[in-house]
Amino acid sequence: MDQLKYQMVIQWSDEDDCFLVALPDFPGSYWRTHGDTYDEAFANGKEALESLILAYESMGDNLPIPKVASSV
Repeated sequence: MDQLKYQMVIQWSDEDDCFLVALPDFPGSYWRTHGDTYDEAFANGKEALESLILAYESMGDNLPIPKVASSV
């Protein structure tokens, strides 16, 4: 799983008083998890990503193609 290059967006939310985590390459709800600290949000985001990948694989669905940044 380490070679998969999916985006993870971590953003502070004053309304929720925590860091929110989005995985925009995956369809569905934008915000997937959260954390009280940036490090906790990152760890929870990585866990959510791994869970999504396992769910896709167990259902026989193709994984989304990761969007990759270009340096042009």
